[in-house]
Amino acid sequence: MKDTADSSIRLTQLAKRAGCAAKQPPGYLLPLLGQLPGVLDPNVLVGSATADDAAVYRLSDELALVLTTDFFTPIVDRPYDFGAIAAANALSDVYAMGGKPLTALNLVGFPDEKLPVDVLAEILRGAADKAAEAGIAIVGGHTIKSEEPVFGLCVVGTVHPRKVRANSGAAPGDMLVLTKPIGLGIVTTAAKNSEDQLGAIGQAIEIMTTLNKVAADLLGGFDVHALTDVTGFGLLGHLRNVTSASGVHACVWADAVPALPAARAYLGKGIAPGGTHANWRFLEDWVTYDEKLSKEEQLLLCDAQTSGGLLASVASEQAHELVGALRSAGVASAAVIGRIETGEPGRISVSKHRE
Repeated sequence: MKDTADSSIRLTQLAKRAGCAAKQPPGYLLPLLGQLPGVLDPNVLVGSATADDAAVYRLSDELALVLTTDFFTPIVDRPYDFGAIAAANALSDVYAMGGKPLTALNLVGFPDEKLPVDVLAEILRGAADKAAEAGIAIVGGHTIKSEEPVFGLCVVGTVHPRKVRANSGAAPGDMLVLTKPIGLGIVTTAAKNSEDQLGAIGQAIEIMTTLNKVAADLLGGFDVHALTDVTGFGLLGHLRNVTSASGVHACVWADAVPALPAARAYLGKGIAPGGTHANWRFLEDWVTYDEKLSKEEQLLLCDAQTSGGLLASVASEQAHELVGALRSAGVASAAVIGRIETGEPGRISVSKHRE
């Protein structure tokens, strides 16, 4: 889709931090959430206690609402792409709970003294087109003045109360299936810094604007015990939330994890967002790495993603069938990347190769 805004404007140059890498890191956020009062309403099926992707509120025995919001500063330069990526990222939270999006509201912070209104129009158009692809309408929103562009959505979805896919149900023996490659934070950081010499940003944008709808629909037909999406906390950060909420241990096989080749190359040049380094530091207390893994390989597994894939804990006997179904449906990077085991809750072991 052609952008009608001034093509000389680079949105990323107006943002100190890009995309989900701009979010508060888990080491800051999780202790803060622990200080909040507990939720006593019995109709709250999923709240903030398990750091899940969205809240779920039961309206009846047959219907619950999925509630989420997500917004960030520009991760790409073109306004249309920024809007589409932000919308896909916010919608993903509903898919990650096993729900279906119903409607959404825009959340906008805009520096109107620095940028023409056409830029905002393109951001909103990108989001509207992505929402339409998901089968919903954006029905309103709210705007404020800000020093940096900020955009995202508040999304409402629906789910049957007995079909919620929380992050707390992973069981020993399950296999872990990932639906998109990682490394998006590294590639977008390279592009922001004019260091994307491999021209990987186009592939990254294609991945980030791809809805998780197809993957979520397919997952609905399999025995999935826990589900999350991979965004700002990185693959290992979101998996840590799963293992902690489920009271289990996980093993990840580094060489089985799909990743953008350019991300590996750029890590060798020292390119990675601050959010990725913050994730790696936080996870030092939770992850044991194979001594054969370099610091760069560890960082890749902690890379702060924006609009990343779904991570499912699925019954072992169905994992490879699920991957085959996903690939046949066009989810080309789907892969089995590890397994759930008994052990110290929240802990993750990373081996270089499958054991």
